[in-house]
Amino acid sequence: MTSPAHIAMFSIAAHGHVNPSLEVIRELVARGHRVTYAIPPVFADKVAGTGAEVKLWNSTLPGPEDDPEAWGTTLLDNVEPFLDDAVQALPQLAKAYEGDTPDLVLHDITSYPARVLGHRWGVPVVSLSPNLVAWEGYEKEVGEPMWEEPLRTERGQAYYARFHAWLEENGITEHPDPFVGRPARSLVLIPKALQPNADRVDENVYSFVGACQGDRGAEGEWQRPAGARKVVLVSLGSSFTKQPGFYRECLKAFGDLPGWHLVLQIGKHVDPAELGDVPANVEVRSWVPQLAVLKQADLFVTHAGAGGSQEGLATATPMIAVPQAVDQFGNADMLQALGVARHLPAEEATAEALRAAALDLTGDPEIARRLKEIRAGMAEEGGTRRAADLIEAELPRRG
Repeated sequence: MTSPAHIAMFSIAAHGHVNPSLEVIRELVARGHRVTYAIPPVFADKVAGTGAEVKLWNSTLPGPEDDPEAWGTTLLDNVEPFLDDAVQALPQLAKAYEGDTPDLVLHDITSYPARVLGHRWGVPVVSLSPNLVAWEGYEKEVGEPMWEEPLRTERGQAYYARFHAWLEENGITEHPDPFVGRPARSLVLIPKALQPNADRVDENVYSFVGACQGDRGAEGEWQRPAGARKVVLVSLGSSFTKQPGFYRECLKAFGDLPGWHLVLQIGKHVDPAELGDVPANVEVRSWVPQLAVLKQADLFVTHAGAGGSQEGLATATPMIAVPQAVDQFGNADMLQALGVARHLPAEEATAEALRAAALDLTGDPEIARRLKEIRAGMAEEGGTRRAADLIEAELPRRG
């Protein structure tokens, strides 16, 4: 039995970074630990629902309610805001934990201040990764080619110089790249099936615990309509939903397919009026309880974010992957390589292509067999309980 400890969790205000950790936090609280969770106010209630004690801080990052275009389009557009936010967040977080040093730091991969504070406090630090992790050779194969162009620019050099200076100010001599991408200890909250080059991942550092989903009853229920022979869910997650043209193609693809029912999640940035006439076999929602729908769906049209990808695998639902940004392209390729999905680039996702892929995927018994096999493998990864066991194993031994 592990004696109760103070465990501090740090994350940013983004569904794809908060949601994967919530069940792990709930389990640690249930085991008697005092868990504090540093998060911006927009997620305070969601985090408090786990039983964790909320430590509030203010972020400068675009939030879940903001237009996704606020993130810009280039690599530097995507990474600079995280450094800017970290620099301004660190004093806030240091103050929030003044006189309340934890025994262990848990952090989402985007929370740079958590690693700085763990170093300052001299306590163990464990990263929680909601998406793929670096493998042996990652830097040469992915990192260096990706940064080659930006590093030639004044702006790219200034970004690295600023990152180096911030780390050095805080007593850290490590280069920014391993600081961000090479944690000393990490729990990976995705199934190993979604990890590229899994055979080259150092399992002394990275432990794959798979999906930590828990009970999603609080998100609401969904009922399959009587008479629906096939149900298809279309969802581009929570960030990249401003795609009215794509949704119109989905209506054309599935709106008049006999016996099919379409659940179309359009997010908060599209007015349903932009979709034109909506057939009777379609329900248009700004948000749906995704897992509840997937448990009854025959097909999932997804942006292939890490959360959605693993929910598709966990419910053994064939997928059409239409990636929009960041790690989604790699996830789409992985799903296709597993033989359970079709990767359809956004510019090729026409009504005709969507419909053809849908009919192929839902009529193939080999795909159904493969999905069942992957789901069984995921169940053995341990999920929430194993994650909590591994976190407890990192707690400092008390005399």
